[in-house]
Amino acid sequence: MTTAHISAKKGDIAETILLPGDPLRAKFIAETYLEDVVQFNSVRNMFGYTGTYKGKKISVMGTGMGAPSIGIYSYELIHFFGVKNLIRVGSCGAYNKDLKLYDIILGMGACTNSRYDHQYDLPGTYSAIASWDLLYKAKKIAEEKNIDVKVGNVLTSDVFYNANPDVYKKWADMGVLAVEMEAYALYCNAAAAGVNALTILTVSDSLVTKLETTPKERETGFTKMMEIALELA
Repeated sequence: MTTAHISAKKGDIAETILLPGDPLRAKFIAETYLEDVVQFNSVRNMFGYTGTYKGKKISVMGTGMGAPSIGIYSYELIHFFGVKNLIRVGSCGAYNKDLKLYDIILGMGACTNSRYDHQYDLPGTYSAIASWDLLYKAKKIAEEKNIDVKVGNVLTSDVFYNANPDVYKKWADMGVLAVEMEAYALYCNAAAAGVNALTILTVSDSLVTKLETTPKERETGFTKMMEIALELA
């Protein structure tokens, strides 16, 4: 079933999908790791591919940046294409001084300055968390591969260039490890639909040390995160 944003038929997309924000990272994952690859989407250049990894069917697709964008794509993947396991693989900015470039974070939960959860008309504030099943499996896979990962809370922010450059310190004081822009919306959509979601992040820059990776490194260099996610198929 083709939607306004995804040109695919039912069955073209696997039940487990990796969701990088950058469509070129989706292309890199498909070309580097998958076999028997078929491209199922190019609408708005948001590339999507399905193939096999170690004999298991898996898909990968870009989502764009921000809660509204991943909100659209994850909703359509869940409700129109039957996706059950949605794994965001993205970059993040470190809030914790001990985090270094290329460190990996499993997003156990997501805080936000977004109003994404207001659509549910809840009588309070919703705590968006990852699927325990995917989180547990990802941690075990990382241990088996001798990949050090941090597990904790992240911030999903609607603001990339904040008027107050030091506001991150308040989140850091609450134990928030890093900032990104999509996890909260993904976790909300998954919870509302009763499916599984997890966010796996690689530190691309640090608000503490001011160090950062290049755009090309962000596209093709975060391979350990990708390998953990692929094993969840």
